[in-house]
Order: sequence, then C-alpha cells, then structure tokens
Amino acid sequence: MKISVAIITLNAAQELDRCLASVSFASQIVVLDQGSTDETAAVCERHGAELHQTPWLGFGPTKSKAVSLCSNRWVLSVDTDEVVTPELRQAIENLPEEAKPAAFKVNRLSRFLGRWIHHCGWHPEYVVRLFDQQRGGFNDKHVHESIETDGPVERLPGLLHHYTYESMEQYIDKLNRYTTLAAEQMFAAGRGVSLPTAVLRSHSAFWRMWILQGGIFDGWPGYVLCLSSSFYVLSKYTKLWRMGAR
Repeated sequence: MKISVAIITLNAAQELDRCLASVSFASQIVVLDQGSTDETAAVCERHGAELHQTPWLGFGPTKSKAVSLCSNRWVLSVDTDEVVTPELRQAIENLPEEAKPAAFKVNRLSRFLGRWIHHCGWHPEYVVRLFDQQRGGFNDKHVHESIETDGPVERLPGLLHHYTYESMEQYIDKLNRYTTLAAEQMFAAGRGVSLPTAVLRSHSAFWRMWILQGGIFDGWPGYVLCLSSSFYVLSKYTKLWRMGAR
C-alpha cells in the first residue's frame, strides 16, 4: 500500500528523528510544524520529509491540516513521540492498495518513567491511525481528538511504541496544558461540575486504574501513574468547576 505519513510537531527534534526513522517506508512524509526553534528543519531534511508551517489550531484542526497536505489516499497519522515497530511496518506494507476497510486500528504500548506499561487501562490500547482520507478524517476537538470514519475499521498486528512520559517534568508540563484544553472543551459544550464531584471522580480514577485495570501489576511506576492520572482528573474537573464559578 502506498501511504503518506502525517505528523504535527513543535520543538521535538530528538523525538521526531526517532519517529521519522521508523516511517521511512512511506512514499510521502508530511511534517506540519508550529514554529519550532530547535533542529526540526534539519531532522526533516535528513529524512526526506516535507516541512510545512502553521499556527496552532488545536489538535484536531491542526492534524486535519496536516492530512490535507498528503497526496496519497491512505494516511498514517503518528505523533513525534511514537515509533512504528518492524512488525507493524510489515503489516502496513502487506496491505493491498484497494483495502476494503475505511481505516485500521493499531495497538499502542506506552512508556511511563522508563517502563512499558502493560496495564492501568493503557494497554492494550487500539487507536485508529491508518485511514483512507476519502472515507475518514480527524474531528475538530482541540484535545483528545480522534479519527472518524465512514466504513468498517479493522485491526493490524504489531505495536506502535509510545514514548509518552520519560520524566515527571514531561508529565506535569503536559498535564497543565491538556487539562486546561479539556476543561475549556467541556465548558464550551455546556458541561459543569461541583467541587465534591471533581474529588470523587479523581478517587474513582485511581482505584479503577490501580485495581480494576491491573495497575498493581506495573509495579511502582504503575502506582505513580495511577496517582498522577488521578491528579489529572482532579485538575481537569477543578478547572471546569472554576470556569463555572466565574
């Protein structure tokens, strides 16, 4: 199958280098940058990727713009902190050009504090990443965007490695940005929450991940992830509560 790869990025040259190396099999690689000041341009040139610029539009709209720059019918969307494994690459290369499904899901395995997380609700995690842009595309959500399709979706073998949070600094930085975006999105949709409910949701998130989703089997990194995710939920809903209290 002839595919284009679509990536959005900002000041993530080191991660981008690793990501681009894993998608070298694609006939076109589109990188849509939001004004990076690091070595992003040099990394793209080294891997033969097309570099384009755009102001930040939110995750869904920005990824949609990246897809619009792709010349092939089939598009593989990956993030800079993701790597296509050899098995997944082989599965994609073996697909026929006229594949019947509108899209394919891939199983993502994520890292947290230097460890692959196999539980906590993080794995298995099937996400739609390869799709026919004539029958699908990104929605316009500014955070937690997803690919919506008009047609069946099937699974591909192989893993997509996600180097999500190698340090707490990374996690805290993203937590603040993502929870603000999520709260704004919920508020714009007319949702509200009380402060006690925000606290209860936070506690519920911890116990669900730690016990029901097996976080206990991921050791201490799993425990820290469950606590951190609980605080993520608390932050998101507390911000939503404050928006409604203004």
